[in-house]
Amino acid sequence: MLRSDINRILREAEAFMLSHGYILPPFSRWSPEEMKARKGEISAILRAGLGWDMTDFGKGDFLKTGLLLFTTRNGRLEDLKRGGGMVYAEKAMISRKDQLTPNHTHIVKSEDIINRGGGVLVVELFGGTSDACDRQKGTTVFCDGIERTLAPGERLRLSPGESVTLMPGDWHAFWAEEADVFVAEVSTVNDDTADNIFEDPEVTRFSGIEEDEAPWRLLVSDYPTMLGTPDQA
Repeated sequence: MLRSDINRILREAEAFMLSHGYILPPFSRWSPEEMKARKGEISAILRAGLGWDMTDFGKGDFLKTGLLLFTTRNGRLEDLKRGGGMVYAEKAMISRKDQLTPNHTHIVKSEDIINRGGGVLVVELFGGTSDACDRQKGTTVFCDGIERTLAPGERLRLSPGESVTLMPGDWHAFWAEEADVFVAEVSTVNDDTADNIFEDPEVTRFSGIEEDEAPWRLLVSDYPTMLGTPDQA
């Protein structure tokens, strides 16, 4: 992705979230220079991967296949493994009209996907067999506490205020219809580097960036190269 496109999309995303009454934490508005200057204060942000995130899933066409995210909180895998402590995560996301997040599942993470406003969020679901997507198999999920048994490839249509709870092994793709959707994700600890399993082996979670202008905000994927390794807690 071009850095100039990333900068423009981030500006649009900030305004879109604000239009839905959602105010991001203060560090969302820090420039790269301020983040560098305050590196000594933000080791927990860096370690947890909090902040702006954007991907075209390696397909090279963000509007067709892509997702914009901001991770507001994220716990520790060590706490999840021992069964206590900060075992949760939260994201704010924007799914644009007809923009696909490709079919995938998670090994560890369970999650609620919530339509917070805008159009209709369509979630297409399959079951799994032997850790692979099984397009002949359906699944059972809960939508706002109501059990739904779905046929293979059945599509949930979530209007604003509605949600679905997904467990590891629930293969899912999603996109917005009618208008862009402000999406919330509440989950167990999130590990985007190792816990996203895509049906299409050519899909990648993080995108390469062509630096045609200076960054307006840093992405989570910028942290290692621009801010270095966070200090040990």
